[in-house]
Amino acid sequence: MIRPYVLAETNWEHLKDEQIELAVLPWGATEAHNYHLPYGTDNYQAQSMVESAAKIAWDKGKKVIVLPTIPYGVNTGQSDIYLDMNLNPSTQLAILKDLVTVLNRQGIKKLLLFNGHGGNNFKPIVRELGLLFPDMFISFCFFPPMLDKSKYFQEEGDHADEMETSLMLYLRPDLVQPKEKWGSGSAKSFKIEAFNEGWAWAERQWSKVSSDTGIGNPEFATAEKGERFFNDVCQKLNDLFCSLCDADLKDLYH
Repeated sequence: MIRPYVLAETNWEHLKDEQIELAVLPWGATEAHNYHLPYGTDNYQAQSMVESAAKIAWDKGKKVIVLPTIPYGVNTGQSDIYLDMNLNPSTQLAILKDLVTVLNRQGIKKLLLFNGHGGNNFKPIVRELGLLFPDMFISFCFFPPMLDKSKYFQEEGDHADEMETSLMLYLRPDLVQPKEKWGSGSAKSFKIEAFNEGWAWAERQWSKVSSDTGIGNPEFATAEKGERFFNDVCQKLNDLFCSLCDADLKDLYH
């Protein structure tokens, strides 16, 4: 069945008299995820999450529309990883200027960027867009910090790790390679301790940090863990969608 909250599936007959309250833009990446996960992992995860959360919100009467996923992200530290595709932050800003122009002109004043890729950093972009479009409320979120991952997974990591492998085993098991092909996800850390402590930052050169492009051991991943984490993320994301739909942009603070 056509899902009326997914722009790519719905139609003009349905939308011409609709009053959309919130537009959601999933933004992922196309990059290697160890030996066992597909290059489109971030896109599959982000799109599935927002579509599932949007269904819950739509069924509650909230007028949410999910825009088509942007499948390329910032991968400037992975320029020597074969076919890791890159969009520079300046390109992301240019894309968003055009899309926000459409929403603003058509009276859809709330936009949530749903980030599925750790290399994307939307904060400075949202700041700049806020000056250009003062009537718009533009926000973003990133799903891994939404929940305490230690309650779902036993191994830490941030790329093709236990969490992402579990999610893909649940969402797209047909695209996950057999377990004997999984890399260990072992990774090197900076010799300069300030970067490891988090109060200083430098971009990691991916091929010098990880031999299999993964960061985090996927060994204990299961579809059951992925399903539980996915459902809890979607419920929390639905709460955000509903809150944004109900928000009075002239009365946001207390």
